[in-house]
Amino acid sequence: MKKMIGLAALAVAGTVLAAKPDYATFICHRGESHDAPENTLPAYKMAVDRGFGFECDIYLSADKRVFTFHDGNLKRTTAGACTKKCAEASWAEEISKVDVGGWGKWKGSKFSPTRPALLEEVLELAVDGRQIYVEVKPGPEIVPYIKAVYAKQKKATNKNTLFIAFNRETCKELKKQMPEYKVYWLTSSGRKGKDKKWEETGADGVDCHFKPEVITADFIKAIKDKGYEFHAWTIDRLDQSLLAFERGAQTVTTNCAKKQLDEYKAKTR
Repeated sequence: MKKMIGLAALAVAGTVLAAKPDYATFICHRGESHDAPENTLPAYKMAVDRGFGFECDIYLSADKRVFTFHDGNLKRTTAGACTKKCAEASWAEEISKVDVGGWGKWKGSKFSPTRPALLEEVLELAVDGRQIYVEVKPGPEIVPYIKAVYAKQKKATNKNTLFIAFNRETCKELKKQMPEYKVYWLTSSGRKGKDKKWEETGADGVDCHFKPEVITADFIKAIKDKGYEFHAWTIDRLDQSLLAFERGAQTVTTNCAKKQLDEYKAKTR
């Protein structure tokens, strides 16, 4: 059975205390995406500067560079400047030349122009005591390239970065090639706990969409009792974050970490 190590779970007299909103328990979704364009270095740096860890999404370009982006194609956050699929676009000739800091509400902002970030640039922001959640979007074919990026840098370690993925085979390959790093299987709570195959991924835990009527304290306890971790995404209301923590979530991923933490501190003064 795996040994469960929660970021904010404290064993006191044999009782595990619930995590609470804090710098180590809020994970900034795609960086501090409430206040900076998602999946950009400014958003990641803002998260770190504010004291939080963050989540980023990665793809493999046609010329085999690992870069951060959420969607399967480049259309939305480039304001239509490039519509290619991430896997079919070249980093050197296309991806590195698009602006992902001036779309939507960010048009004309101080963040424009901003190009997508390479994984090696993101890992330079790693600091002990906080976590970078690297969401691996493609299948297992990307894993050797991730491993190569990690091998060439020194800041990111198994103490300050981990991997998350929806794809079971990707989880398996990450644990096979980079066993020293934690891997959480991503899933939607819409499955109502019926899908037990996540245990076959070899992952260290579950990172689950938080749907209160499904993700009960008993649901989370059943997972933890088997020696796995439990984390929740993506919650932007403090009352819902508090509920997730109360039920046993070890971290909560959110688009507005500072906003929620400020609200929590104001309520608990």
